[in-house]
Amino acid sequence: MSFKCGIVGLPNVGKSTLFNALTNSNKARAANFPFCTIDPNIGSVNVLDERLDKITEISKSKKKIYANISFVDIAGLVKGASKGEGLGNKFLSHIREVDSIIHLVRCFESEKIQNINNSIDPLRDIEIVETEMLLSDLESLQKRLEKNKKKNLEDEEKKLLTVALDYIINNKDLNELNNIFDKKILKRSGLLSIKPNIYVCNVDEDSLKNGNKFIDRCIKKYGEKKVLIISAEIENQINELELDERKTYMKNSGIEKTSLDLLIQKGYKILNLETYFTSGPEESRAWTIPKYCSAIKAAGIIHSDFEKGFIKAEAISYNDFINCNGYSQAKNLGKMRLEGKDYIVRDGDVLLFRFNT
Repeated sequence: MSFKCGIVGLPNVGKSTLFNALTNSNKARAANFPFCTIDPNIGSVNVLDERLDKITEISKSKKKIYANISFVDIAGLVKGASKGEGLGNKFLSHIREVDSIIHLVRCFESEKIQNINNSIDPLRDIEIVETEMLLSDLESLQKRLEKNKKKNLEDEEKKLLTVALDYIINNKDLNELNNIFDKKILKRSGLLSIKPNIYVCNVDEDSLKNGNKFIDRCIKKYGEKKVLIISAEIENQINELELDERKTYMKNSGIEKTSLDLLIQKGYKILNLETYFTSGPEESRAWTIPKYCSAIKAAGIIHSDFEKGFIKAEAISYNDFINCNGYSQAKNLGKMRLEGKDYIVRDGDVLLFRFNT
């Protein structure tokens, strides 16, 4: 299981520059004018994990396979997108396909870089995008409930559409639907407004070190847990440096971690994701699962046959695997546990599945 993050925002706020920095590429065209991006750029990167490095070394595995995350650079949105303004229809269709939203806003002033509005106001910019997504959801819900008169929907789906429509009309928090409905049916609904958000303040070098009033406004409204401060341009410059130069530059710029590391950490927390490992002579591999995932569902992440024919899972905690220097010693010392299908996999577990085909 990998997850896909869509980078969204108004035109010319630095989405393509951030995408190139995250994916360490020049795939996305970045230019100083609106609508530089038309079709979405997609890039995949490894989720580097020191735990997998150590597991691979102990098992002397021939291959090491990290978990994976995809970033999608989506065309800029303008007011009226839900009615087809700008590239609105394309934007809204592309964003339905992602698991979470990286909402990029410009949080610095510069006469050199064009701005689609006359002033810098990240909260206004966020509201424009979120309003258009909400209007798109409203239209989608109304159409699907109208179709239900001709083709009956399942009761649970009809209930979700009805409740969601009521929430939008009465200006209630759509995120409350996560406490009412199953995650699977919520995902099938395709609603844009319930996708998890990370708000990213794109800043200049001075603001990265000293902060500014635009960053303060974002943190005040959305909280530090959901806000990241990044300079997309500086991150791009870092990627062009050699490793030693990169470390020195980051230290001088006050950057402790790259934007990729920060976004992955935030993404895993917001999406409630964890990692388990499989390891042997041929390969050691990291697998991404939702929190509170059962052993049988974790097996299905590898292959549907593992889930269908599940018998037991041999489980060793990461610390026990490292301290015992591998599988054999952990088993000899009684650190390996046989777990059934309802076992809730813990972050860092090293698992071996027994199954019938």
